[in-house]
Amino acid sequence: MEVILVIIGIVVVAAAAAALFEFRVRQPDVIVLYEASGQIRVRKGPFYPRHFSLPLKRTTWPVQLTVEAAAVGNLGVRIKLVGAAAPSVDHIGALIRVGGWDGEAVVHAVDQVKIVLQGLVKEYTERSAINVVSSAGVLKHLNEHLGEIEERFGVELISLAVQSLDAIDPKIAEALSQQEEARLLEQTEELKHHASVSAARAKYRADEAIAEMEHALELKRAELRKIQFGSEAELSRRRIEDELERSRLRLAFEKEELDVLLSSPELLMLTPQAARLAEASQSLKNARTVISLTPQDVAGSSSALFTMFRNLLQKDADSADES
Repeated sequence: MEVILVIIGIVVVAAAAAALFEFRVRQPDVIVLYEASGQIRVRKGPFYPRHFSLPLKRTTWPVQLTVEAAAVGNLGVRIKLVGAAAPSVDHIGALIRVGGWDGEAVVHAVDQVKIVLQGLVKEYTERSAINVVSSAGVLKHLNEHLGEIEERFGVELISLAVQSLDAIDPKIAEALSQQEEARLLEQTEELKHHASVSAARAKYRADEAIAEMEHALELKRAELRKIQFGSEAELSRRRIEDELERSRLRLAFEKEELDVLLSSPELLMLTPQAARLAEASQSLKNARTVISLTPQDVAGSSSALFTMFRNLLQKDADSADES
């Protein structure tokens, strides 16, 4: 029994040692590949057997390439490309076919991609004049084939740019540089012209808008002045009507007063004008107050009023004699 337990323990220890020796923990930036039924597949688990798997780094590899090509007329140009490449998980089988079952499979595939890029650049330059070869044109031509490159080589070009593009002949390079400088100056002048035209149009539109607003404001002011003049005219008309109404009332009152005086002449002595006249006449030297009453006036007046005026006149006469 003890022998069996010892054997079991040895087997367990050996299995544990074998497992520790064989299995590895998959890193987050690693793709673990394995072959099953003639196809390359990716392991998803956190552990993998190292002798039956191929770990590949998912990091990017730099791409630097200098291409010397000939443009139309056999004029040489030198183009430098820079970029970055990474393994394409969707086309991992193509990557293994090109790079082999090796940890450096991506590097080998990138070398193959550089050859293809060089051929594409030469294809573009050979059908273009040297003065029309440009970085944008090269990139456009290369980008049209990136999908095909990824599918064939299992490598994804994450970034790709033209670092420099120069003519190999210094004289041609100088001429192209002057031509590019002239083009840039012309483009700058054209942009300035467009900017000045746009500014002039904007100023014209702004002045036109301001003029329209000022015209509308003047119309509004004229309308307000018209309303104001109408209000003032209405107030003047009402003021005149009020004055006329008061004048009519005053005339009616004076007419009624005159009718009363005409019907009763003795009331003239009670008016303020008669009192002021009598007072003023008494202040004159040798002044006498003469009142002429007809028999009809005396008969028509009341005895009390007549007696009152007689006594008043008598007192005035006595006062005058004594003085």
